[in-house]
Amino acid sequence: MERSRIPASITLAQGCLEAQNGNSRLALEGNNHFGIKCKPEWKGKRIYHDDDAQHECFRKYAHAEASYIDHSNFLMNSSRYSFLFQLDPRDYVSWAKGLKKAGYATDPTYADRLIKIIEDNRLYVYDQDGEFRLMASVKQESAQAKLSSSALGKTNASHKIELRNGLQSIVVGEDDTYASVTKDLGLKDWELSTYNDTKKGRKLQVNEILYIESKFKKNDRKHLQHIAEPGDNMHYISQLYGLRLKPLLKRNRMKETDVPVVGQIIYLRNKKPRRE
Repeated sequence: MERSRIPASITLAQGCLEAQNGNSRLALEGNNHFGIKCKPEWKGKRIYHDDDAQHECFRKYAHAEASYIDHSNFLMNSSRYSFLFQLDPRDYVSWAKGLKKAGYATDPTYADRLIKIIEDNRLYVYDQDGEFRLMASVKQESAQAKLSSSALGKTNASHKIELRNGLQSIVVGEDDTYASVTKDLGLKDWELSTYNDTKKGRKLQVNEILYIESKFKKNDRKHLQHIAEPGDNMHYISQLYGLRLKPLLKRNRMKETDVPVVGQIIYLRNKKPRRE
């Protein structure tokens, strides 16, 4: 919801409805919770299922999270649904009716069914800012507990040190330079560039995330893949998940100059199959 501005309740309700609460064949065998069909641009794995016609091609995902990301991308990138993003992301009723109006489903009761699922299960709770603040507060408390026992957590550095992906990091400010950040945090000359897979002494960008400890070689089992979006490059993806760039490139059989295409599966933990 924070990334796409689509109400969390709407996404959850659509998943519940279209995947029969995760029990449909497409969900169980293909991790496809929204019935998204292959279409020409799809380069990933496939599963065939009878729908409007026999033996139709549907997208097959490595895990349910990839299905949810792809569904959000589908709504975000289609001009048919662009008017919905002018709505309040907490207004699930207008979103449900808007999806029906845009022709998302042929069922005349589609909007009412989504609203009923949301209200029967109190899914609207996930749309509220207060809930996000509460979750963020819990994470922050956990982060502070870890930082208080670390050497960096005890420095007099002016930068606020926060945990991202389980790693200590900072956000670049307006007057920050490579040299000033290195000095402020008491880092060695090579550390900042090595930890962030960048050239030493390069110009920093305001609001850029910098890790101040070594990133992970591979991701945890909760996030196995990333679906490339417009503007993504491999360095951005490595920073997004706190992963070292070279192992990430090797895992995906890519070179430093390669740029992922929209919809491409980027493997975060396991090696890309030779044939997909």
